[in-house]
Amino acid sequence: MTAAQDKGTISVGLVHEALLGARQRGLDVGAVLEQAHIDPRLLDAPRARVPALAYARLWAALADAMDDEFFGMDAHPMRRGSYRLMCHAVLSCDTLGRALQRMLTFLRAVLDDLRGELRLEGGHAVLVVHDQGPPRRMFTYATWLMLVHGLACWLVRRRLPLLEAQFRCPEPEDVADYRTRFCDAARFGAPVTLVRFEARLLELPIVESEGSLPAFLRGAPANLLVRYRNEASLSAQVRRRLRGVEPESWPELDELARSLAMSGTTLQRRLQSEGLNYQRLKDALRRDIAIELLGKTGLAVADVGARVGFQETSAFHRAFKKWTGVSPGMYRRGSGAPLAAAMPVQPLER
Repeated sequence: MTAAQDKGTISVGLVHEALLGARQRGLDVGAVLEQAHIDPRLLDAPRARVPALAYARLWAALADAMDDEFFGMDAHPMRRGSYRLMCHAVLSCDTLGRALQRMLTFLRAVLDDLRGELRLEGGHAVLVVHDQGPPRRMFTYATWLMLVHGLACWLVRRRLPLLEAQFRCPEPEDVADYRTRFCDAARFGAPVTLVRFEARLLELPIVESEGSLPAFLRGAPANLLVRYRNEASLSAQVRRRLRGVEPESWPELDELARSLAMSGTTLQRRLQSEGLNYQRLKDALRRDIAIELLGKTGLAVADVGARVGFQETSAFHRAFKKWTGVSPGMYRRGSGAPLAAAMPVQPLER
């Protein structure tokens, strides 16, 4: 498995977050989960993870079921096809700054409760998300930002690194997934929700076109979730390095630190600042690789265990249950492995 194939997994807690609006409306979430090919039993395992592509299928299925690409989180629904129209609307802009301003104008016309503002503060551009009343769920702010940030990254054909993120809401339980998508320097319980990036990026030219838009929309929302993640973090760098070798050959901490031109103490300290340590990072990567492999046909559970570095199948069973709360066999049955591996992601294009 190469670094380029590292799609990762999503916490089942974020599956619950995505489903909340549909549940509140009394919709049949079982049908939505079936379309995404996520077994409902996984929702009862708090530590479970689902492949990022399965989560993307869930996103699209919910948008279809609710006719709302913002999942009922605003007083006014973001009707199916709105995102496509926003993409068309910004392609005639010449720079990223103008495209962002047009996105904010579009979303202000579509949504009632959230309003975006682009500010310049010295050498920084600040994208502020205004809302009234009690803080909203982190999932609400994150969805709004993902729609804007993901499109902005695609328009200039590069990830736009976020230097800082602040959110009005309390820190969520599944904060690691949000840090992975946006940035490590996230603060919660802030007076206002915002992200900060270098102002010079606003002058980047728009390089995508109407001709390339259909492919982008066919890949959405999966590309919004994965392609434009925060890959500059140290933990992402370490994951990429480990992905390039077999698990039994993963280096010890000091050896890895030397390859990154730092001391073992510095490596541990920087990982701790991201809420990790080296052992937890390795366990998380083994878990993600195992989940991917369990979705493949013709690979026995014992073979999956061996591929992620376990000589004894029983040890792999114990570790996998510790990581996810379910056994590898149940996970494979719950994910419907052969079908899940073959199912395409339904795009946001309408």
